[in-house]
Amino acid sequence: MMETPELILASTSPYRRELLARFGLPFRSVAPEVDEASLDGEAPRALAVRLARAKAEAVAARHPGALVIGSDQVADLEGRALGKPGSVEAARIQLAASAGHSVLFHTAVCVVDVRTPGAAAHEAVDTTRVAFRPLATGEIARYLAAEPALDCAGSFKAEGLGISLFERIESTDPTALVGLPLITLARLLREAGLRVP
Repeated sequence: MMETPELILASTSPYRRELLARFGLPFRSVAPEVDEASLDGEAPRALAVRLARAKAEAVAARHPGALVIGSDQVADLEGRALGKPGSVEAARIQLAASAGHSVLFHTAVCVVDVRTPGAAAHEAVDTTRVAFRPLATGEIARYLAAEPALDCAGSFKAEGLGISLFERIESTDPTALVGLPLITLARLLREAGLRVP
């Protein structure tokens, strides 16, 4: 039987660490140090997939014998990627643009198995559709004062007060919107030979 590999999350995101911890498997987090800028003309879904793989491969190159998980999420408003706002003003602009519209959240995950020749990659992407309700300027301001989600794509935290901004969520995996699709990840880890649970 193959020895259980070291499991590494190629991310320093506290949201992803908290989600992966649900599996009860020992793991550590390593910063992937990957440029997250989009390429010219790159679609949001393609960007998420490319970055998830790039993060996993960057960490895998430094950790032979490990099983490395990379993930990335890109918010997609009518084909335009919405990044992490970084400021209250940018968050206000994002939420105003999203109000009354549906935003797709592409959450890609890639598992690179460094135990195999050529470092086999298992990858998938989960897309969640979030329908924002119409939002008045005052509602956006109150939300951002209460929960400034400046480090979250789309400018909200669905696991917090941000849920009040929506009319509905259409998803096959509720954890995907938070940043790591656990249903999909469990399948990819099993494909790589890891027992989950």
